[in-house]
Parts: sequence; C-alpha cells; structure tokens
Amino acid sequence: PVSCALFSDSLIESELFGHDRGAFTGAVGARAGRFERAAGGTIFLDDIDDVPMAMQVKLLRALQNRTIERLGSTDPTPIDVRVIAGTKRDLRKMVAAGTFREDLYYRLDVLSVTLPPLRERREDIPALAEHFFVKYFARRGKAPAPISGGVMAAFMSYDWPGNVRELENACERAAESSTCGQVSTGCLAASVLFASAPA
Repeated sequence: PVSCALFSDSLIESELFGHDRGAFTGAVGARAGRFERAAGGTIFLDDIDDVPMAMQVKLLRALQNRTIERLGSTDPTPIDVRVIAGTKRDLRKMVAAGTFREDLYYRLDVLSVTLPPLRERREDIPALAEHFFVKYFARRGKAPAPISGGVMAAFMSYDWPGNVRELENACERAAESSTCGQVSTGCLAASVLFASAPA
C-alpha cells in the first residue's frame, strides 16, 4: 500500500520508482521503489487523486510500458505488478476540471468498484459495529458485551459523515466506556446519540 497523499511532490517519484545513488542530495545508495518491491504482486495506490500532474505523466508511462526508471537512472526496469488505485474524489470531475489526466484515468479505469458512503448502505452498520466491538473488547481482554437496542438505533439513524472510520471510532469509544456488562447509550458520544439522519 502507498498513500499518495503522504508524500511531497519531490518525494513521490522516489517512493514509487526508487532512486540510484547520487540521484539527489542524501541519496547515498540505490533504493528500490514500491513498484519494484511489489514485483509479482499488487501495489495499492491510495489517494491517487493527490498525485501531482507531473507525476501523473510518469505513472501513465509506467503503466503503459510496464517499466519504470529509477531517479538518477536512464535504464528501464521491467515491472510485473497489478495496480489498484483508490480515491476519495470523483476522478471524472477532476478530469473535466483539468486536475487529473484523462489518459491516466482511462488507463486505471479497467474495473471500477464504487463504494457508497455508509449513510447510503445502512444495512452494513450492524455487521460492521459487531466486528468493531469484538475487536475493541478483545483488546481489553474481554468478551464483547451485548449491544443495547438504543445503541443500534442511534447507529442506524446517524448520518456517519466520517464513514466507516467514524463508526469504528464510535465503537472503540463505546467499548472503552462500557462498564456495566452491556454497550448502552451512555457509552456513546452525544454527537452520535442525538443526531438523526436526514429524511
């Protein structure tokens, strides 16, 4: 996995493609990039929407030619990886706005999976909540406590602007706060307990 949002414009190329010794100040030795290290496997480019335009050209070339060039080298290195990209934005809108390359979009868009926000798939909430409660009670060395109907009703009616991460945090908080043998509404943050979903 590579979170493209974590790296500055100047570091992302080295992170993805690697560099040779002397490629830049501080490059005291050669280093393989993520594409080389994922050889024969999968590289997940999370937040692909954060890749700078100049790097998008190089990424497109790597995907088309199935080769990369380390920084400081002119020798192509073949790559054998499956590429999965994740985004939090609508790439088609970014293409229309000129902030994401159309050719790269079509190179990546072989098979698209759209995951709607949690508020649009509320039927997933009980299973996710149960999973997170098991996880966080286990961290405390305890069996999961039963979840009260009030907690599940609050979870089902809340809009979850932070999606699954926010649900996980709510479950962690409730598991840490639970002292009465049951996950009750008193264990929930007021923002979750008293908010309701739009009609």
